[in-house]
Amino acid sequence: MTSVVLLGLALLVFPMSLVDRMVFQPTPGEDLRPSDVGLSGEDVFLDTDDGVRVHAYWLPAADADRAILFLHGNAGNASHRLPNAALLVRMGANVLLMDYRGYGKSEGRPSERGVYADARAGLAHLVESRGIPQERIVLFGRSLGGSVAVELARGRALAGVILESTFTSIADVARSAVGPLAVLAGRRFDSRSKIGELQSPLLFFHGDRDGIVPYALGRELYEAAPDPKAFETIPGAGHNDTVEQGGRVYLERIARFIEQHAP
Repeated sequence: MTSVVLLGLALLVFPMSLVDRMVFQPTPGEDLRPSDVGLSGEDVFLDTDDGVRVHAYWLPAADADRAILFLHGNAGNASHRLPNAALLVRMGANVLLMDYRGYGKSEGRPSERGVYADARAGLAHLVESRGIPQERIVLFGRSLGGSVAVELARGRALAGVILESTFTSIADVARSAVGPLAVLAGRRFDSRSKIGELQSPLLFFHGDRDGIVPYALGRELYEAAPDPKAFETIPGAGHNDTVEQGGRVYLERIARFIEQHAP
């Protein structure tokens, strides 16, 4: 009987660890510094509520009293997103660009519960250490970071939430690639079941040629979301070239959203 129980547990645990290795693809260290993209900034290290020390870049905008918490996707590290953060700083918003645990210069090992804790630490830093109220903070979640943003925004009165190239759940993304084996992903990163709890204005972006997170999943998440909300299709964009393909129109839409909800 014991061996049967152990085998059953192994079958449950192994797929979960395999899913973690597929979902999280961190790169340690950093490949860029803020100065490389024309920013002044500083490294900050935050202690999460489960005892992990994580890294972020604090990127101030002159005389700004609003902020964006930038939550990146599943691969690389925060330094790879510094060029994107620079565009947001130029819109007149301070930016806190997070490294999840196990990424960049952060300690620990990534997990779904862990990256949620990392995001909470980032928001707490903005409110408690930088003195920026929640209603002056916009969450910007890209791809996997969109799911982290949805979790963080539940029940909070934030200035707004931008969700780019994100999905309903990891299982839904996997289903489009591996069919029935997607069941191994379980209910991980299930934004579809949570998004109805958001109380903040929402802005969605999705490329219509996204080969990693199907466009239909972005639309489905949008349809499930409460008002006020808007969905912007980026024609010709895949998963990782939204800035390039969206160009000036994309950047102006983000700037209008920020100015509207955190003027």
